[in-house]
Amino acid sequence: QVQLVESGGGLVQAGGSLRLSCAASETIYSYGTMGWDRQVPGSQRESVARIGRGGVTAYADSVKGRFTVSRDNAKNMVYLQMNSLKPEDTGVYYCYSFKGGLGSWGQGTQVTVSS
Repeated sequence: QVQLVESGGGLVQAGGSLRLSCAASETIYSYGTMGWDRQVPGSQRESVARIGRGGVTAYADSVKGRFTVSRDNAKNMVYLQMNSLKPEDTGVYYCYSFKGGLGSWGQGTQVTVSS
């Protein structure tokens, strides 16, 4: 099973930017949907952004226009560029992948946005 390792989280002021990276332990050329979930304290985990093998993207309404998901199959990487961050974006961000109907998630990276 693929191993996913997130990085790039941290503390940022409201209005700032962060770029999250997700490194996969194997080639992702044949992988289907990959993306990012987040876990906000006291709430259920929610889907933030996803990208299909063909590059089609989808976003939660709360992040549209601010976040951009991308994937680099040659480097086995998935990224989440987060701009205009808000305090409500605070949470643990998890990278995930799906292949053949099986999903895998990383351990998560903490993002904290101060007001």
